[in-house]
Amino acid sequence: MSAGSAILAAARSPGAALLRLRRGAPAADPLRVHGLRVGTGYRRIAMAAAADSRAPAPADPLPKGADSFFRTVISNMEKVYLNRNPTAKTILELVHSYDGDHICYDHLAFRTFGVNGYGINSLADFFTDFGYLPREELRFPAKKLRAIWFSPPTNDGYTGTGVYGPLPRIFISELLVDELTAQSQEIIYKYIKTSGKGNKHAALASISGELTWEKPIYSDFQVLSRESEYAAWTLVNGYALNHATIATHRLESDIRSINKFNKFVEDNGFKLNSEGGILKVSPDGLLQQSSTVADSSLFTFADGITESIPRSYIEFAERLLLPQFKDLQHEEVKEQHRRDGFEVGNADKIFESTSKDQLTRRSA
Repeated sequence: MSAGSAILAAARSPGAALLRLRRGAPAADPLRVHGLRVGTGYRRIAMAAAADSRAPAPADPLPKGADSFFRTVISNMEKVYLNRNPTAKTILELVHSYDGDHICYDHLAFRTFGVNGYGINSLADFFTDFGYLPREELRFPAKKLRAIWFSPPTNDGYTGTGVYGPLPRIFISELLVDELTAQSQEIIYKYIKTSGKGNKHAALASISGELTWEKPIYSDFQVLSRESEYAAWTLVNGYALNHATIATHRLESDIRSINKFNKFVEDNGFKLNSEGGILKVSPDGLLQQSSTVADSSLFTFADGITESIPRSYIEFAERLLLPQFKDLQHEEVKEQHRRDGFEVGNADKIFESTSKDQLTRRSA
C-alpha cells in the first residue's frame, strides 16, 4: 500500500488502520479529521514506523516556552477538576503517600455537543496547536457519541509528575445532537445560541470552570437526563475536564498492577464503576481500565431550583506490553512498548461513571 493510500485508509477506517499497526504492518500518518487544523509548527510527521515499536512517530517536541505555557493551561484545568471532585483529589493524595512522586496521567477526557462548531474540534484545535495529533475515531451508536483520541508531541524531557510529567493522551467525545429527539435538540440549540462564539474559547472555559452558554433551567436538565445522561452532564458542566486517568503501570510500588490498585482504592472506602464489571479489559487483554463513580454537588439552576448534579470521576489504566516486547527488562520498557490507543467496549462502560445507576449505587 502506498503512503497516500494508507493515509486515505486511515481517514476512512481508523479502526482498520489501527488493526494493521497491531499486526505489524507499516504505520500511516495520523488520522485526518475534517475541519481540524494542525498547528503549523508541528506538521512534520514521520511516514515510517518508529524503529522498534512500528507506531506512528510523535510530533516534534514543544519549544521550552510553549511547553511551559501548555502545562500551565492543563494545570488550571486540573485545578477546577480537583476543586469540584474531592474523590479524585483524595485518591491522588493517597497514591502519592503510598507510591511517591510517580503519578503520571495516561489521558485527560472532555465531553462536547457535536453541533454548530461546539463538538470535538472546538477543544481539539487548542491541543493540535501544541503538537497533538489525531489518532483514531471511536463510535458509540447506542449512546449517540463519537470520539477521537490525540497523541502528545515528543516529551521525554519531563522532570515532574501529574501535568508536569509525560504529557497525557487527550480523549474528546461529542454527542451527535442531530440523532436526538426533536425536544432534546431544541433544548441544546437554545443554549448554544446564547453562547455567541464561546466555542472559539473552549480551553478558556475549561480552565475557568464556566459555561459558555446561559445557566440552564432545571426542567431542561431533566428532559435531557431522560434521553441522554451525557447530554445532561454536558449542559451543566460544559467544557470542564470530565476525568483524568492515572497510568498505574508507571507507578513504582505493588499498586502498579491495576487489580492491586483497584483493591487499594476500595480498601480506602471508594466505590468503583461496576458497569460490565469493575475491570474493563480490551479483547486483546492489553488495555485494562477502571474508574470511580462520579462525585456530585449542588447546582442552582437559572430558575432558582437547587439540585444535585453529577460532576467528574477519576480513571485508572494499565497498558501491558505488546507481545513482541514481553521479554524486555523492566528498566528497558518505554511507553511505546505498551499497548496504545483506546477500546470502544472499555470506553462505553467507563462513560457510565456519571450515570444515574452508578450514582445511586454510590449513595447506597
